[in-house]
Amino acid sequence: MPLFDKLKNNAAAANNAPTPQSAQTKKTGTEKIVFSALPETLDGFKALPQAALATPFDTAAMTVLALCFYPEDKELSLAMLEYLRGPRPMSGMEKQFIADRFRDKDYVPRSYFEGAKPENDYLPNEPYTVSVIADQYSYLEEGYAKLFIPSGGADSPRPIKLRLAKDGKWYLWEQALLTGIRAPESGNPWA
Repeated sequence: MPLFDKLKNNAAAANNAPTPQSAQTKKTGTEKIVFSALPETLDGFKALPQAALATPFDTAAMTVLALCFYPEDKELSLAMLEYLRGPRPMSGMEKQFIADRFRDKDYVPRSYFEGAKPENDYLPNEPYTVSVIADQYSYLEEGYAKLFIPSGGADSPRPIKLRLAKDGKWYLWEQALLTGIRAPESGNPWA
């Protein structure tokens, strides 16, 4: 009966879907995600190997990259973040929160790239590299990963939470990457 063929195909596909939080995705330690070049468009962003969102580490690093575009192109940055969030679009309140965090502090997301520190106005090294850390507590909640990203302007790494979807991809769930850090020395009259 063709009426239920679609349901049968969906059930078969679900049985062949990746196992949530396999041993590979539950690894601890630091993973360095390297971007050899920065994209200029949303299509370029989606074409990056990390855009497959196959690991929570990739999605975390892609979030840093998306936030870096906000000062130059707010709409592009928000489109990138929407892509990383998958089936859960951003609310107006979340967009306003991001806008508020960027007032006079466009350097915060750059601080997550290696080599970016207050002394060099958060200018990152090339190739652009983001270190993402998982610890023994990162996978306490089934279907989620809470990872940490060190900033050159903060004493402790900042948390980011990712969620594993049925499609086997890790999507951005929440982030605390836009909290305050030390100001660049060029803007500090006491430095």
